[in-house]
Amino acid sequence: MKVHTQSVNFNADQKLLDFIQRRMNKLDVYYDKVIKSDIYLKVENTSGKENKIFEATVSVPGDSLVVKKVCKTFEEGVDSAVNSLERQLKKRKEKLRAHL
Repeated sequence: MKVHTQSVNFNADQKLLDFIQRRMNKLDVYYDKVIKSDIYLKVENTSGKENKIFEATVSVPGDSLVVKKVCKTFEEGVDSAVNSLERQLKKRKEKLRAHL
């Protein structure tokens, strides 16, 4: 899967980008028709600890799935967003099977 990552107001290190790529590639197990995904990493200027925003848009034929998570670390955001996307993709696959 093609993963396009943008970091807003900071430079993401290669370790984080590799981690995101590995976790997003696991989505192919649940739904093999995923076209691409756009990832946006943002850091808010707030005094709270949860100031990292991870937003993912996954393109599938005829639709796109969007997940936005606010966490303490980007890795935590990636994990929770991928879990959410896994559920959405499983649900989509079940709906398609029901129509056949």
